[in-house]
Amino acid sequence: MKPLKLGLIGVGHLGKIHLKCLLLIPERFEIVGFFDLDPKKSSETSINTGIKSYNSIEELISDSDVIDIVTPTLAHFDCAVLALNAGKHVFIEKPISHTVAEAEELANLVTSSGLKLQVGHVERFNPAYTSASSHLSKPVFIEAHRLAEFNPRGTDVPVVLDLMIHDLDIILHTVDSEIKEIRASGVAVVSETPDICNARIEFENGCVANLTASRISLKNMRKTRFFQKDAYITVDFLKKQTEILKMKDIQGEPDPFSVVMNLGEGKTNKEISFEKPTTPAESNPIRDELFSFSESIINNTEPQVTINDGLKALKVAYMILDKISS
Repeated sequence: MKPLKLGLIGVGHLGKIHLKCLLLIPERFEIVGFFDLDPKKSSETSINTGIKSYNSIEELISDSDVIDIVTPTLAHFDCAVLALNAGKHVFIEKPISHTVAEAEELANLVTSSGLKLQVGHVERFNPAYTSASSHLSKPVFIEAHRLAEFNPRGTDVPVVLDLMIHDLDIILHTVDSEIKEIRASGVAVVSETPDICNARIEFENGCVANLTASRISLKNMRKTRFFQKDAYITVDFLKKQTEILKMKDIQGEPDPFSVVMNLGEGKTNKEISFEKPTTPAESNPIRDELFSFSESIINNTEPQVTINDGLKALKVAYMILDKISS
């Protein structure tokens, strides 16, 4: 099997990371070149990597089988339309586009063309989440904190689209229910759009998710806690660690290494077990999501993060922004 010919659009901070990760899987992708509007970035990247810098997006798309879009969000839609209309498969960083209308148009293009499009909701591939996912079952309360130190990069969009959207995708992927109600508040501190936001999402099945995102914090944190019947699961996306606490009725003698919870007279005592799954030290979620995308193209299967997943997360993000502005 020949590697898929891939063209990269955007070699900013995240684009360079994509480039490095693509070079780790040469059996899947042959990088034909890249395009960036900044001539200095283009020249430096080409010199440092030996990879061709194209003078036009159209020429790059023409020479490629697959297009990887890692531009600022405002440019996602135009780049994706060019690629899809040219019959190319597309990987596109989150959020899928700047507006819901743009995302819906892209979804229609993907459906009519039969091409593959995967959205870069990379936390789906975080080993902390993948090791926890089999233990997640009908959570009743979810608490997510995604805090970051200030960085001017990313302030072209509100923090809901920049950071919180990661947790929205995880929660929407985990909770099998429609949304009943959303409450939210946020404030712009250093940029023109909200830099900190808290949202409370109530689902029809009774699950409640409380999300906080900030890009003006003193420390970084990316942690989500899932509470469900007889279990408490912590997923630390930053440290790539998972902790699972489970309760079960004691049958016979309890495990001498477990914690016993005495619930009082007439009630069955509970045994609490603790598990900390091992995650591979060499894990690389961006490499893994790109490899996964190649699998969907080669095997003609649905991408792990579909355009509809990206659209769903974007719709909820804008529902939150509407609550903030109302």
